[in-house]
Amino acid sequence: MTKIMVVGGGIGGAAAALGLHRAGFEVTVHEAHPAGGADAGAFLTLASNGMRALAQLDAAAPVGGLGFPLSTMSVLDESGRELAGVPLGEHDHPPTRYRCLRRAELGEALRAEVRRRGIPLFHGARLTGLTEGPGDVTVRFADGATARADLVVGADGLHSAVRSQLDPDGAGPQYAGQRVFYGYTTDAPAPAGGPSDRITMVRGSGAAFGYACSPDGETYWFARVPGPPAGAEELAGTGPAGWRAQLLALLRPDRTPAADIVAATTDRLMVTNASQLPPGGRWRGRRTVLLGDAAHAASPATGQGASMALEDAVVLAKALREAGQDGHPPAGALVAALARYEALRRPRAELNTVTSARLTASRTDGRPPAGAPPRDSERPAPGVDEDLLRLLDWDTPLPAAGLPD
Repeated sequence: MTKIMVVGGGIGGAAAALGLHRAGFEVTVHEAHPAGGADAGAFLTLASNGMRALAQLDAAAPVGGLGFPLSTMSVLDESGRELAGVPLGEHDHPPTRYRCLRRAELGEALRAEVRRRGIPLFHGARLTGLTEGPGDVTVRFADGATARADLVVGADGLHSAVRSQLDPDGAGPQYAGQRVFYGYTTDAPAPAGGPSDRITMVRGSGAAFGYACSPDGETYWFARVPGPPAGAEELAGTGPAGWRAQLLALLRPDRTPAADIVAATTDRLMVTNASQLPPGGRWRGRRTVLLGDAAHAASPATGQGASMALEDAVVLAKALREAGQDGHPPAGALVAALARYEALRRPRAELNTVTSARLTASRTDGRPPAGAPPRDSERPAPGVDEDLLRLLDWDTPLPAAGLPD
């Protein structure tokens, strides 16, 4: 049986392990952090395509009870006037409705499912080297240990060690032009009117702002602020009170709920620099392949990062399964399977990267005219269509090439 090593135990890595195990491969997961993953305080929106991908991994049930559903997106201008209301997800199919949840919750739920299925998961295993041989891959770790596998899947995020080994001369992460603030509060004023399962996006004069209120009254919020990146000393030394003061100065001129929400947030307020990978990087070798942020990290504007990684996990597992139904594809078939995975995933994943970068740039270079309708890139994108449904369906064979135009 083919031995596959997944490097990275976050959302994409855990999902890849579940898919590859379901496809009949012998899988191990090696996570650099002692427990959990980086950026554990952030939250995310898991879109319908991500929920559908989870279902194909038999992992929708553990995630379906986390966070809370979202059915509508409301877009406001700086005066608080609603510009548009956009439905989210598939209302006649509850398991695929959008969900807002903490990143750490999603990652831990998937890791728990990995452990439940008996897939070995090693923490504190930081990759430092990788060598592809004619018959296997040798991986070296920071503690001096080595391991071999038939295939290595790099799911180790934006600063991927696997990518640096696979493509040492490739472009690394780039600052996307925005600082991202995010936080939680139970003391914000209750939102006025509209459905309770709503996320509100504000086109503010100084920041792009979004918020949603959970059924138990906790407000999740984020703000994207154009400008230079925060330096290491600033990130380490500013603290919630300093960040709150900076953000309130930008939000107070507007007549929206944003400033009151931030003012009500105390210690649970964090900041990071939005980053992205430029399209066109290398995704694979003969026995090494990347998925999720390691391959196609996008700025957070479209909110599709986790869902894209889950799609990757399903398509990679199907491509490898179809290359060798006995769980042991020959070397040539393995190379072809990785090429097929890339051909099927790269156009859609990089479309998301470009779309997210365009939306980020619109906040960096200038605001839209007052009263302008929502841009296409402000809508949840890319969405779900029949081609994607067939691509993700576990029992439907993959097409020979990429998705049709």
